[in-house]
Amino acid sequence: MFLMDMPREQLAAMYEATLSDYQKCKDMGLKLDMSRGKPSKAQLELSMPMLSMPLTAEDYSEAGVDNRNYGVLDGAASARQLFADILNVKVSQVFCGGNASLNLMYDTISKAYTHGLLHSKEPWSKLPCIKFLCPAPGYDRHFAICKSFGMDMIYIPMKNDGPDMDMVEEYVKDPAVKGIWCVPKYSNPDGIIYSDDTIRRIAALRPAAPDFIVMWDNAYCIHEFDGEFVPFLNILEECEKAGNPDMVFEFTSTSKVTFPGAGISCFACSEANIAYMKKLLTVQVISYDKMNQVRHTRFLKDKQGAIGHMKKHAEIMKPKFDVVLSYLDREIAPLNIASWHRPKGGYFVSLNAMKGCAKRIHALMKEAGIVMTAAGATFPNGIDPNDSNLRIAPSLPPISEVEQAMQVLCVCIKLAALEKLLA
Repeated sequence: MFLMDMPREQLAAMYEATLSDYQKCKDMGLKLDMSRGKPSKAQLELSMPMLSMPLTAEDYSEAGVDNRNYGVLDGAASARQLFADILNVKVSQVFCGGNASLNLMYDTISKAYTHGLLHSKEPWSKLPCIKFLCPAPGYDRHFAICKSFGMDMIYIPMKNDGPDMDMVEEYVKDPAVKGIWCVPKYSNPDGIIYSDDTIRRIAALRPAAPDFIVMWDNAYCIHEFDGEFVPFLNILEECEKAGNPDMVFEFTSTSKVTFPGAGISCFACSEANIAYMKKLLTVQVISYDKMNQVRHTRFLKDKQGAIGHMKKHAEIMKPKFDVVLSYLDREIAPLNIASWHRPKGGYFVSLNAMKGCAKRIHALMKEAGIVMTAAGATFPNGIDPNDSNLRIAPSLPPISEVEQAMQVLCVCIKLAALEKLLA
């Protein structure tokens, strides 16, 4: 029987039983961290051979350039080629950076404030108000960037094929709206892949702001853990077709392919944007770590090599996601007190609990010794209008701990729902 259909006496009895279960959970004395999408130790071990590859001086030389030395601001040729192949873009559209795409994303927004973008009339810092579209549930670090610059964040609901494009198309009529965040493949946290129609509508936007920017964070572009690689539209090509060649910056990295914090990253954009950004970046940096870039290309080799490497990650990841979904299917689905997405890639399961229960579930989990991403973190300014979304990140703990965490989570979901219904 669905929980909401139970008579009050039955709810009260179930509450007492669930409260007893929760006490048992606390008595387990757990100390588990499921707060971030971190690769596990087993995943990190997959890339250890890269650190002992016997590379010679010749390996670091490409097209007459010694990558051990200064210069080549836009990155080692082989690294730019690797990212171009993965993203299905031209090498001339790729700028290869350092250890994190977040760094490049922040820097792009920072440059907009200090100097303006390619088509800006003036730096954003001189404008009275900057607004940014934030599809949610979304990536909390995107929202943190907006908050750090004092932007007004506009919540755009996520649908099963991407952001609500009717709302997006309406909002961009405002010249103060300067951009939109997008995680187009295995979105964080819902695991949604944008439909071709959504991608084409984004590419065909007609913003009032001439320097409107699509921040296309393609973090999980090759991160399938269930099934074969899923191709996706080239947003740069679609923008060019739609007459918006300079509107998009696409980002990705090897953070969850090799070593988080010690990988390589890139942004891809029009050649005009590349030239403009290089002019600004040449004052800031002589070059990023090209030796690390070369190590990565010698290790991953090419797009197929990278996809093959991710299949090894999938063997570790999929059983953990299976545990998450099996617990939810068995313990929560029959009660009809929550819904969740069933991703085939990425790093998260997005859970939507009963309205008004997410913060309570988070608090109960914390009291039982399990750290999760804060309730509301997946929304601009940390405000979930329904107080229902929670992000489950099962990648880091061993599978035995994922099972323990899910046992506790299911009890907490039930307890929060019962408390609400009995209030």
